[in-house]
Amino acid sequence: MNSLMRLLTIFLFFNVASASAVSFGSQNAIVVEDGTGKILLEKNSKVVVPIASLTKLMTAMVVLDSKPNMDEKIAIEVADVDMLKHSRSHVPVGAILSRRDVLQLALMSSDNRAAASLVRTYPGGSVAFAGAVKKKTLELGMHDTLIQEPTGLSPDNTSTAADLVKMAVAASHYPDIADITTDSSDLIKIKGRDVQFRNTNRLVGKKGWDILLSKTGFTNEAGNCLIMRVKLAGKNATLVLLNARASSVRFLDAMNIRRFLSTQAGQVRRGEAE
Repeated sequence: MNSLMRLLTIFLFFNVASASAVSFGSQNAIVVEDGTGKILLEKNSKVVVPIASLTKLMTAMVVLDSKPNMDEKIAIEVADVDMLKHSRSHVPVGAILSRRDVLQLALMSSDNRAAASLVRTYPGGSVAFAGAVKKKTLELGMHDTLIQEPTGLSPDNTSTAADLVKMAVAASHYPDIADITTDSSDLIKIKGRDVQFRNTNRLVGKKGWDILLSKTGFTNEAGNCLIMRVKLAGKNATLVLLNARASSVRFLDAMNIRRFLSTQAGQVRRGEAE
């Protein structure tokens, strides 16, 4: 068998394998090769569903687009408290933090009060923020996406796995977002006391993972969600997992995707060497 035939065989094998190689527990999923845009794996990737705190990547991009003073102090107010889901927060009302620390809390530990305060202090307030979000989704070609508020608590924040790939790739081009979402933990001073906050994605910092961007999400309506951009075998890929029934399911899906990509890369290398 000549080299061309070997490569063709490998190509056909993976086109068939990609449809069944990973049995997703998540109800909606997609894996896209960066650069080429090739879809490596997918499941219900164009179905519109709630996206929970994956929303915060859009919030962060829009806030950073306004070129804010990241050292400016922000006070967490009663207006920032979640009255929709009554979610917990480790950031008390009255805490005063730099905008940089607030962004860290919103992304790394997915704090809803932090995200709300970023929008409250956005130039022009929530109305201007909503307009900027709509403009951003259109610029990114996210035509199946609707974001009504900045935290993801509302089930009216909806998108598709395919649309969210566009958001993830765009967000990864913001150094602040990439750095924050790939920190495994950080100490932030709150009311004079150092408090340790951890990344909601337990895969960040784990051996065998080179994660370039990360964000988790959960609400009852959205289930457990995960966005990651990963580097593996010299190539980058973006994965989106939506509506997994448990946190462990989305992480198992991610590990199965990594195994699939590793096998695929190994097969291609062996085929090229023969």
